Amino acid sequence: MTETTTAPPPGPTGSAGSADAAHPKGAGLARVLGPGGAVLLVLSCITPASSLFIIVPEMMATQGSGVVLTIVAGILISVAVGACYAELGTRVASAGGEYAMVTHTLGRCAGWLTFALSGVLLWVIPPVIALGTADYLADLVSLDRALTGAVVMLVATGIALLDIRANALVTGIFLLLEIVAAVVVAVLGAAHIQRGPGELVSPQVLGDHGLEPFTAALLVSGLTVGVFVVSGFGTAAYLAEEVVEPRRNVARVVFWSLGLGGLVILVPTITTVLAVDDLGALATGDFSEFVRAWGGEATAVAVNLGIAIAILNAAIVMVLQNSRVVYASGRDRAWPPAVNRALSLLGPRYGAPWVATLVIGIPGALLAWGVDIEALLGITSVIISAMYVVLALAAIKVRRMSTAPGWRMPLWPLPPLLVVVAVGYALVGSSAVDLAITGAILAVALVYYLTYLARRPEERFVVVDPTDAPVAMEA
Repeated sequence: MTETTTAPPPGPTGSAGSADAAHPKGAGLARVLGPGGAVLLVLSCITPASSLFIIVPEMMATQGSGVVLTIVAGILISVAVGACYAELGTRVASAGGEYAMVTHTLGRCAGWLTFALSGVLLWVIPPVIALGTADYLADLVSLDRALTGAVVMLVATGIALLDIRANALVTGIFLLLEIVAAVVVAVLGAAHIQRGPGELVSPQVLGDHGLEPFTAALLVSGLTVGVFVVSGFGTAAYLAEEVVEPRRNVARVVFWSLGLGGLVILVPTITTVLAVDDLGALATGDFSEFVRAWGGEATAVAVNLGIAIAILNAAIVMVLQNSRVVYASGRDRAWPPAVNRALSLLGPRYGAPWVATLVIGIPGALLAWGVDIEALLGITSVIISAMYVVLALAAIKVRRMSTAPGWRMPLWPLPPLLVVVAVGYALVGSSAVDLAITGAILAVALVYYLTYLARRPEERFVVVDPTDAPVAMEA
């Protein structure tokens, strides 16, 4: 492969004290996560209930009843993106996720720039999600929004420090509760259907002169958000190093998670569009109001509680997955030696990368508590879109340079080409300010690469490929 990397020499990886048999010194992350547990974690990161109750209402305001077509289009593009994640993730099953896959296909510089983009998401998205908790608990108790978000981040961090199988169990329970909330919306909507399925194929949107036909231009304008609704399936790449038989199971986790998440979001959206009294209400309403009208106050409160649980669930998985990327950056020697050793430490009891987890969770709590972190949301869709395009390019190249076993997407190279064209088109039309900020992030990352990482390529940013077995980390 281009700029093929080798594993660093063996060295201790645990924290001070003796490690148990499951996590001896010199071992990496343990392969203990079956495909079922991985699906629970990844689906929790997609957090379909949060997408349904937070993002979909915003889409309804601009897309009207065309929101269904926009979400379907977003899911179809996400399937193509998922094919890129699946093929690359079964060939390079590293906790580094995107940056590891890109490094082993497009080279070290491209890999580091990919890490720089993903790094923004690692610290920004979890506290933004956590901040919404107080809003959905308002019917039960009045809480300070910033303080509640910080507490949620700290609780999520504490849970993420546990064994990954325990995390799968906890998030699985929470996931069940949030799916119940989505099912309640779907059932109530189905019981109040007022229009036929023709509305889904000939949708309308509220315009200056009342209801107007939904156009292709409106669909394209909402496509980036439509893709974002089901984003999170890429978590399978971050967890791949802990999944048993990754060459076989990573692809399964990607598509099962994406399919189930899309279903939980799409079905309640369809029944709501067909059940609201007036399509114009889609522009100003939200699911809490719809549920309150269909099922009463108690049902609305219960659904809001389900949303709060979904937010906590998403925060747990995001801290867990993001800590794996930070851990991998230390193992792969992206920083000065002392920092690499700290980030590579695994807890002796649970085998979790405890320093990397704290590096994600504590700053996240501080950001939720004291910073207007939501103001940074504008660049997240641009960064996600840019990363998807890079991954698609890597998925095109990987077939030309590797005969390693792994899942092979059907119809290659059409899925990655679709991603490049569709997501690239949406990216070009993004805000000039957001594009400029993204460019500045890449420029700073490039300076660090050229002045530090590139000077000693045999010792710095040595991206290992632990696909078939855990690898030892830097001493």
